[in-house]
Amino acid sequence: MKYSLLLVLFFSAFTTHASDDFTIYLTRHAEKQSESKDPKLTDCGAQRAQQLASILEKVNIERVYSTPYNRTMATAAPTAKQQGLVVEQYSPAKLALFAKKLLQKKESVLVVGHSNTTPQLSALLSDLDVADITEKEYRNLYQIQVSDSGKVLTLLTQPLTCHY
Repeated sequence: MKYSLLLVLFFSAFTTHASDDFTIYLTRHAEKQSESKDPKLTDCGAQRAQQLASILEKVNIERVYSTPYNRTMATAAPTAKQQGLVVEQYSPAKLALFAKKLLQKKESVLVVGHSNTTPQLSALLSDLDVADITEKEYRNLYQIQVSDSGKVLTLLTQPLTCHY
């Protein structure tokens, strides 16, 4: 797979942190099938989930979180496996409480959510306005760096393009 050199260099720059610095990565689940209420990933979605694991390969992810749905769990699974972690579930109905927990733990994590929860959780964690995303957007990866000097939110775009 080809990745943007800038994106790889950007992530490589943040693989080491001071003791109290940590980074939270958030993404919406990858492309989903449309035939059920709790769909699995499409082939393109499975590729995107693998790409996410590759992008985060050099990042010291301490925990991986996902909502309890097939599409989010399958998006989180490759990164969790690569990092030797289990996917921990969280409730998308309790985002404010979950945001508080993430900030208190001070760990570098990946959080996989949905089009309506990922921007909202990013806003809660960063104290910034975050634009909504549509049901058709799967390429956003939010990076929130937390340090004593404050919080920095960066929106990255995953370069995968699937052809159907």
